[in-house]
Amino acid sequence: MPTAASRDNIPTILLIGASRGLGLAMAAEFLKRGWNVAGTVQGGARTELHDLADEHPGRLEVESLNVSEPDQITALHERLSGREFEMLFHNAGIADADPQKPVGEAPTDEFVRIMVTNALSPMRVVEGLQDLVPAEGLIGVMSSGMGSITNNERGRAEVYRGSKAALSQFMRCYAARHAGEPRALVLIAPGWIRTALGGPDAPCSIEESIPKVVEVLLSQQGKPGLRFLNREGRTVPW
Repeated sequence: MPTAASRDNIPTILLIGASRGLGLAMAAEFLKRGWNVAGTVQGGARTELHDLADEHPGRLEVESLNVSEPDQITALHERLSGREFEMLFHNAGIADADPQKPVGEAPTDEFVRIMVTNALSPMRVVEGLQDLVPAEGLIGVMSSGMGSITNNERGRAEVYRGSKAALSQFMRCYAARHAGEPRALVLIAPGWIRTALGGPDAPCSIEESIPKVVEVLLSQQGKPGLRFLNREGRTVPW
């Protein structure tokens, strides 16, 4: 149900994949900036997002969602029906088990799992929950600079790269189908960050990156059309 704060017209973000890492940090940053947050976790186990909710009573609600299960996206939509979110942002994603392995050597099940999680599932979320975002709102998806075809000069993590490039294409298709609408659409590349996904050798910390990511998203409100941006707000070549 809507919180008392949301009834007072405090903006709210629906954040998909917020149990840990970048998603958890985004939830904390939006709360810090005065937003309310509805964040999703996979499964029923307690997570750090639940702890964050305890620290911000009435401002952070936790929903369960496995983005690879279409029925769960439908169920989430039904639970949130009648609500309005100024921003919908999809963060969930996975990477190659062996980033050195060429795509032709990737096990079929791993290839399918990465492509479904990183490319198909975000679009199912966008299509399935878009009507919860007002016409002047923003829909964003976490991408990666590794999804840029232009910038790919060394390969590596090839299935992950391919999934993010596919995500860009699918978002371009979505934007084309919604051409002329006032809603802002953003693919954002946060950079190589020290997380479970990025690994310990990444040059940037979550604390350095996420405030910039959030700042870019906020700056894109009210700007119609699709953009692929990095955490500095600069355009990433497709």
